[in-house]
Amino acid sequence: MSARALDGVKASAEIRRELAHRVERLGAQGLVPRLSIIRVGEDPASRVYVRNKAKASAEVGIESELLVLAEGTPEEAIADAIDARMRDPGVHGILLQSPVPGVADARSLTERIGPEKDVDGFHPVNLGRLCLGLPCFVACTPLGIWELLRRHGIELRGRHVAVLGRSATVGRPLANLLSLKSPGCDATVSILHTASKEPWKITREADVVIAAAGAPQLVTADWIREGAVVVDVGIHRTEAGGLVGDVLAGPVAEKAAWLSPVPGGVGPMTVACLLANTVKAAEASRGSGR
Repeated sequence: MSARALDGVKASAEIRRELAHRVERLGAQGLVPRLSIIRVGEDPASRVYVRNKAKASAEVGIESELLVLAEGTPEEAIADAIDARMRDPGVHGILLQSPVPGVADARSLTERIGPEKDVDGFHPVNLGRLCLGLPCFVACTPLGIWELLRRHGIELRGRHVAVLGRSATVGRPLANLLSLKSPGCDATVSILHTASKEPWKITREADVVIAAAGAPQLVTADWIREGAVVVDVGIHRTEAGGLVGDVLAGPVAEKAAWLSPVPGGVGPMTVACLLANTVKAAEASRGSGR
């Protein structure tokens, strides 16, 4: 067996085409979705991520604004920048690029972005509404994983999904999303983490394994069963300059039915879902009077 690719490049292109039509309809009503990105410092990876987000925004017709603040900018000044954009009715989504160097409590800044403009899906209100199955902005990577599976025809209802990792940005919201009693979800979800004993015994029983542990090539072929669906969320640079995920791709691909590549799997879907949340925020603003 050789695994079929869960192609994030193709699936994200589908999403962007759909979004471009929605943006066009908004434009006909005189509304242009606008995303404000705040970056602190000159972290090379952050610069690349922000550039990619701005480029992807432009491709679907979303206006993006980039505010770059110097490393060492006082937390109060960053908060003021967020507050100004919260007050601006022309801004529909706000993103504070992580990491935020020199800030002891980045969480307080993230929470300063009101839930109606929290297109990253990290505000406690959005996370809480997700747990309750209420309308909300879902964090972009979990939403991207769900879209990746859905657009490849992977059925989740009643199936066992093992999620490796319990972060507030991926593992926990993903587990909540996939277990919801709603179309495309309704899975039985196990969350595995650093304190889980012999996690491979659980992943071997799972229909779908989602590796978001942040550990390079942790998941080997003996962690999964024949015909499983494997989603690799990790991305790590090797000493040789290449990229690997949380999954040892070669051996796993010989055993799995589906495997997401690194790069080209989850990454493009995360960006596409950021754009989707921004367009959704713009559409919602019509009813709120913003």
